[in-house]
Amino acid sequence: MGISPMPSSKKARKAIIHLTKDTGTGPIFDLGSGWGNLLIPLAKEYPERQIVGYELSLIPWLIASLIKEILSLNNLKIYRKNFFKADLSSASVIVCYLYPEGMISIAKKLISENITSCILISNNFSLPSQQPKKTVQLDDLYKSPVYLYDLCFLNPDI
Repeated sequence: MGISPMPSSKKARKAIIHLTKDTGTGPIFDLGSGWGNLLIPLAKEYPERQIVGYELSLIPWLIASLIKEILSLNNLKIYRKNFFKADLSSASVIVCYLYPEGMISIAKKLISENITSCILISNNFSLPSQQPKKTVQLDDLYKSPVYLYDLCFLNPDI
């Protein structure tokens, strides 16, 4: 999609996992799962939930897939696929660490596919024209934000 995988910081991972605590038992999708540094902890934290990762880059996908096998994380599926072409309708939570244009594109995809029955958690980048339900400011050098959106209230005016 034009950018290389960028791992979430440890503080961001902790905040994202904390924000997923009260989101039910449905599947969690990680869009652009990279090396698996969020995907693997999510699968370990929620062994009863299906965790799904999408990553296009070959080497990060291979490494994450290898770690999945080594740790026997049977609740984890990792696809080497463009998430913009994936069916996201079964997600109860979507997590991502994209970039501004990627957030615009994912918002348009969610709206066009009428995906409004889940939560979206974004590391660092907000959904355009949307009001987050909650924002967590990380205690890091940049005071990085992590946004939680209830997609039931997704504003179609991007």
